[in-house]
Amino acid sequence: MTYLEDAAMTGRLIPTTKSAYQYPLLIKQLLHAPLQQAADQVVVYRDMTRFTYRQLRERVGRLASGLASLGVTAGDTVGVLDWDSNRFLEAYFAVPMMGAVLQTVNVRLSPEQIAYTINHGGSSVLLVNDDFVPVLEGIKQQLPKVKTLILMSDRAVPQTGGLAFAGEYEDLLHGSSPDYSFPDFDENTLATTFYTTGTTGLPKGVYFSHRQLVLHSLAEMAFFGTAAKQGRFCRDDVYMPITPMFHVHAWGFPWTATLSGVKQVYPGRYDPALLVKLIKTEGVTFTHGVPTILQMLLGAATAANTDLAGLKMVVGGSELPKALARQALSLGVDIYAGYGMSESAPLLCLAQVKSADLAGDLEEEVDIRTKAGMSAPLVDIRLVDRDQNEVPHDGKTPGEVVVRAPWLTQGYVDNPEASEQLWAGGYLHTSDIGVIEPDGYLRIVDRIKDVIKTGGEWVSSLQIEDLISQCKGVSEAAVIGVKDDKWGERPLALVVRDTQTDGDLSDTQIKSHLKSFADAGVISKFGIPDTILFVEALPKTSVGKFNKNELRQKYSKL
Repeated sequence: MTYLEDAAMTGRLIPTTKSAYQYPLLIKQLLHAPLQQAADQVVVYRDMTRFTYRQLRERVGRLASGLASLGVTAGDTVGVLDWDSNRFLEAYFAVPMMGAVLQTVNVRLSPEQIAYTINHGGSSVLLVNDDFVPVLEGIKQQLPKVKTLILMSDRAVPQTGGLAFAGEYEDLLHGSSPDYSFPDFDENTLATTFYTTGTTGLPKGVYFSHRQLVLHSLAEMAFFGTAAKQGRFCRDDVYMPITPMFHVHAWGFPWTATLSGVKQVYPGRYDPALLVKLIKTEGVTFTHGVPTILQMLLGAATAANTDLAGLKMVVGGSELPKALARQALSLGVDIYAGYGMSESAPLLCLAQVKSADLAGDLEEEVDIRTKAGMSAPLVDIRLVDRDQNEVPHDGKTPGEVVVRAPWLTQGYVDNPEASEQLWAGGYLHTSDIGVIEPDGYLRIVDRIKDVIKTGGEWVSSLQIEDLISQCKGVSEAAVIGVKDDKWGERPLALVVRDTQTDGDLSDTQIKSHLKSFADAGVISKFGIPDTILFVEALPKTSVGKFNKNELRQKYSKL
């Protein structure tokens, strides 16, 4: 039986007592346990404000009351343009709990793309941090659906520019009742929407229901909590996101952290020195981010002559380089990778180290910590070939990663063709190529579009990037395929030197470094690039991934 073939059956439905409560999985239900068990736990915003969970619930009620007074009703879409803040956390609850839709606007897109996503998502109300007033001023004529603006600011005198705001956030809350009665409704009601980064073409909208987000929160809490020793997240932790809350719900953790009743710290706009300070002064023990953010954090800690002992950090968004993992471990960070995507809400896998493998072998640990990891509860993850047949989990045979889970987006907003491609055959297609090892760990080999075919062999750009990053003197490395008359394609490496360790690093040194891995059989000789270019910086998407589409456009004709 192939993965496309499913058996159908009909069993006996349970009888329902007339007075029995049909418990819907709604975001409001995530507040029951923490308000009962941890009402005095605190939420901290930068070094500016702090309040308890009890006060958080009051503020959520006030926000809902204030939005209702401005005409927001069930089914309306409310967009948020903000940094990671308590205000964003309040919107994570208040907006969907009203039956409205929360649109988390990616403020790192181009102004034209921001306008497109707000229009396409249908936001009629925007909560706007005044840092983004200049951007909004430039595109306001492109936002015919937006009727109401609410200002958010950390300044004594907020910046309004030429925009007409219905009011200021704190004033709105102060003048509104905390006693908003959040109703029950169908758990399949739309709760959130946001847009992928759109490196090719326009960004695509994904969307999630209350049921999906509640199940994601429960699975995330269970998955992190079942770790016996390494990478565990529990009620004693102190949580701080270093992933934008506009991107994939900050990996779902604001809901999971609240459900767990932990102390939460929101850093606002990322300032490396402040992040290190908050980690130390607030006792942060758990965070997550992309490799670029990790590199920034480690640099700030080193500059401040501060270790990060006691901090657990999950890295996702793009592959965690082994060299960066070693550096993090040397500063006391319990570092490991996670795997997911915008379409998966995002949790699919975690590279936690099993207790039996915590034997003190650093290189073995680093190898495990930098994989995509083990699949989360309820995640059905498979590898398929081009004909959609499953391939063996032998750690050697690659296939496309396809998945099923209760929280995967059911399609793209108003894009039926792309939605059918995403779900071809009844499994969500990740466009990632991977291998699954006999012990259950997934390792991503490459993106389908990034694999390089040269000399009749497939070369993984991710593997070559990782090996180059382990060469002393390398800060970052990206590898793309360029056309070659003889070999079809050849890998081209673009390298940023680490000027603090070796500003004179040469292409000969990098090729010699790669040759040692080819001689050991780790990579094919065809994986050694003929050309290595040193660049000042590598372009990245709004969420910190290498923008390989831009690199291919710029360097494909070399």
